[in-house]
Amino acid sequence: MPWTGWSNYRAVLSDPHLVPVLLRTAGFCAALVTGTLVTGMLVALMLGALGRRMRTAVTLCLIAAWAVPNVASTLVWQWLFQPVYGVVNWLLTQTALFGDLTQRDWTTSPASAFTLVWLLVVWQSVPFVALTLHAGLSQIPRTYYEAAALDGAGPLTVFRVITVPFLRPILGLVAILSVIWDFNVFNQIWILTQGGPNQGTTTLGIWSFTTAFSSNSLGQGAAIAVVSVLLLLALTALYVRRLARSGEDL
Repeated sequence: MPWTGWSNYRAVLSDPHLVPVLLRTAGFCAALVTGTLVTGMLVALMLGALGRRMRTAVTLCLIAAWAVPNVASTLVWQWLFQPVYGVVNWLLTQTALFGDLTQRDWTTSPASAFTLVWLLVVWQSVPFVALTLHAGLSQIPRTYYEAAALDGAGPLTVFRVITVPFLRPILGLVAILSVIWDFNVFNQIWILTQGGPNQGTTTLGIWSFTTAFSSNSLGQGAAIAVVSVLLLLALTALYVRRLARSGEDL
């Protein structure tokens, strides 16, 4: 039997779905990474401002959220946003700000479906980022903040001049890890939307799976997976090269 490996790559690279799926995956990944880093930084700063007991309680809650398997938490999320019986739909309806949302199905449009997945993935990712950044914040000498306070620097100036430069290596590390994780998000999208509606939430991972198993084209599905790995390797190489140039440790 002749080897048809390259024909699978040619079929994938010439597929009209490739560019829309790539753009959708990149945009969704960027939104997830931005949301995770911003929320994680805010939670890390909040942890630093809390007292010891409250900080311990919040840390335990973050660890508990991080420890829940993503399939289990996705099923809970699906129940929370379920039409008719969903708790979130009921709560939003009770506020009377958005009208009656008890029948609302969040997976009927690509925008609301992506929002649903975005909220879930960010919630699952924030604990690791927040705890990592909090560990980095705890290593910044207090004398820098005291000197800034004596000079009359405001909170934003202190954050920009002291906090961000000290956390830059950690921010870079959690950013590249978030890119890798969010680029490969599969369980949450598949359980909540299965790539719909009308392939509006189909990312590279979903496209690879449906091509391999729904279309019975295992070769092309594997080729899409290899393309995904190559893209992530390129991103990781850029990050490592930047670290090497700046002289920072990995």
